[in-house]
Amino acid sequence: MTAHAPTVTAPMIADSAVETWRAQLRGELIARGSPDYDETRKLYNAMIDKHPAWIVRCVDAADVIAAVNFARDHQLPLAVRGGGHNGPGFGSCDDGLVIDLSRMRSVRVDPGAHTIRVEGGCVLGDVDHAGHPFGLTVPFGIFSTAGVGGLTLGGGIGYLSRKYGLSIDNLLGVDMVLADGRFVTASPDENADLFWAVRGGGGNFGVVTSFLFKGNPVHTVYGGPMIWTLDKAEEALRFWQDLTLNAPDEVYGFFAFLTVPPGPPFPEQFHLQKMCAIVWCYTGPLENADAVFGPIRKSLPPSIDFCGPIPFPALQSLFDAVYPPGLQWYWRADYFKKLDDKAIALEIKYGAQLPTPYSTTHFYPINGAGSRSNKHDTAWSYRDANFVQVIVGVDPDPANNERMIEWAKDYWLALHPYSMGGGYVNMIMDEGQDHVRAAYRDNYTRLTQIKAKYDPHNLFRINQNIKPVG
Repeated sequence: MTAHAPTVTAPMIADSAVETWRAQLRGELIARGSPDYDETRKLYNAMIDKHPAWIVRCVDAADVIAAVNFARDHQLPLAVRGGGHNGPGFGSCDDGLVIDLSRMRSVRVDPGAHTIRVEGGCVLGDVDHAGHPFGLTVPFGIFSTAGVGGLTLGGGIGYLSRKYGLSIDNLLGVDMVLADGRFVTASPDENADLFWAVRGGGGNFGVVTSFLFKGNPVHTVYGGPMIWTLDKAEEALRFWQDLTLNAPDEVYGFFAFLTVPPGPPFPEQFHLQKMCAIVWCYTGPLENADAVFGPIRKSLPPSIDFCGPIPFPALQSLFDAVYPPGLQWYWRADYFKKLDDKAIALEIKYGAQLPTPYSTTHFYPINGAGSRSNKHDTAWSYRDANFVQVIVGVDPDPANNERMIEWAKDYWLALHPYSMGGGYVNMIMDEGQDHVRAAYRDNYTRLTQIKAKYDPHNLFRINQNIKPVG
């Protein structure tokens, strides 16, 4: 992955056309040569280095409409950026236009209706901040810095998936701008085909300017990591799998291989040691937590135990400081029904070979509430999976990229034969059409038809792209 050499000048568009467009905007238009261009174009994944001709920092839907129309009329590559966490860097493009939604971060909680209206540039922490005083939240991910838009449009899995389903299972409707510049609402009652497609189909169908979610009652949970030495990894992984496949929906934990950070609050004797962990989120009554976790601590005593009562926003932001923006990232992912003995042996082998202190692998449970929809109810089709595995090579130093990419690819290739055959679109790199098809299975054909209806010329193609087919 090499840096793109930027063109010397922006695409050949008359200055008068650009100035006419600029006059339509309330937000800021940033071009090459602007003082803050280099800072604004940065992505969360520093492995991706792109040089757009323009970045428009929209403040409302009208700005988005003007930007979409300009890109379409001038045949520009068009990327949409919300939180900017996308692994392959689809929130930017070379020599085109980036619609940056980061200034559209309003959240409106209706405690009576138990709904939360979220603008397209919000990150998870914005929703936590607004909803927590009302004891309401939406099932999202595990980093408060991740963008609501990208995460939701790809499906949305995290701490609350077993209890309340995926993000898309709690989506009541979206407002969005289509390729022809129209502003529409998609919901079960309006543009229902489009609403089906955006629930898992990514950013292929337009720019979502706001999401309306069902708010779920969550305030203080019992959560945090329990960490074991690697000699306990097989026992811990088997225990975690058996528990996850049989536990009530209130019990959630994701399994991880990790390197212990070299500082507080971690005990010094474990600093920079490769270990394994389960990060818990129990949403049942707190008075029942001892009955749930007491037997776990007795049968599998952890070396490090940070699990206890914690406000949900604190749990969801627990790892933000470990992974600040600007690191090098390489992702691979797969869905699994169950890990057999051979797969477990391979997990232990590769999990013990983490190539850098930041690299990790996680297994996220997606059974429970998330499995009770039919695979054709939404574009996201892996309702029959129990786990998503994500393998991530991460480091600050680009000099380590080759080593960690090789590890991630080898790991994925070894485990892929035991998987269900398709990766979660929010956790894969730009791997080509075969991987996109595999991600949607037999929902892919319907998605291509809906794409042809709403974006027949594939304006929105900088993504895990679904090509329009009439």
